[in-house]
Amino acid sequence: MNKKILLTVLQYIIFLGLGIAIIVYMSSQLSEEDKASMMSAIKGVRIWLLVPIFLVGFLSHYFRALRWKLLLEEVDIKSSTANTTFAVMIGYIGNLVLPRAGEVAKCTVLARYEKVPADKMIGTIVAERAFDVVCLVAITIAAFILQAEVIGEYAQGLFGTMSSNAKGIVTTIYFQIFIIIAAVGLITFFIFLKRIKQTKVGQFVKGLGDGVASIFKLKRRGMFLLYTTLIWGCYWFLVLMGFWSMSQLEHLPGLGALVVLIFGSIGMITTQGGIGAYPYLVGKILVFYGIPEVYGLAFGWVSWTVQTGVVVVFGVLSLILLPIYNNRRANDA
Repeated sequence: MNKKILLTVLQYIIFLGLGIAIIVYMSSQLSEEDKASMMSAIKGVRIWLLVPIFLVGFLSHYFRALRWKLLLEEVDIKSSTANTTFAVMIGYIGNLVLPRAGEVAKCTVLARYEKVPADKMIGTIVAERAFDVVCLVAITIAAFILQAEVIGEYAQGLFGTMSSNAKGIVTTIYFQIFIIIAAVGLITFFIFLKRIKQTKVGQFVKGLGDGVASIFKLKRRGMFLLYTTLIWGCYWFLVLMGFWSMSQLEHLPGLGALVVLIFGSIGMITTQGGIGAYPYLVGKILVFYGIPEVYGLAFGWVSWTVQTGVVVVFGVLSLILLPIYNNRRANDA
């Protein structure tokens, strides 16, 4: 078996296995009464709100397609809005199946139907992902400032046990050895910084920097920033509407939705498709807003299911409509 394929399969197994392990752990921590309460909360979801949630979910992907279309124009690729949207949705389906497969899938799809070279699109993918990383960091910093107390309590609760155990360790020989190793590691890092820059890690970091820098050279960077704002605005509004769909969470503020968005985003990249990790992290953070953990987990599962459902439904529709649209397009030409 090809080494690259083997690594991809191994990565898939690890991320999916981690998600399943989290689900098993969550289930083991809940009593039968807790499970009954969680199912009751899920059944009590205001179904009528799922329709606008689905639409806003699709809009976030549509704005992402429009933003990608802007980047493609910078490398002289003229693609139709429909094909770009179909490619983005198919890419999301690919990411559910295999890590990072979505980027390959959407480039391949668009290259086939727009008759353009796929390799020309790679730079646009890097630029887009780099800017999303910057956006997530910026939103996280804003949330830390605006909701410092809540996030601080969460971090303290998460690492409190480790911290208390560490108090007895700091005076031991092991801790002193750790400090020495860390110091040597830092010195080595700075000595070989030039060589590190030439490695894949260094190239990746450089690629991120170049990707972000390329955004500010766009001819229509104002539209790019507008689409980016709309994308993240849709993500935030999805969480807020999710609050409104459950009576136990409907009173939560917009800033609470921002914090949930951050931890949910982390959950989405922690495991394959966010399975297990998304509801777990969301359920934990909602505790600090006075929401019982069972209701927080219920919300986490509902939110994850809806977001995954949007990808599956519109992704499958894209797979069906893509050849139909392009056949008609060819006949009309």
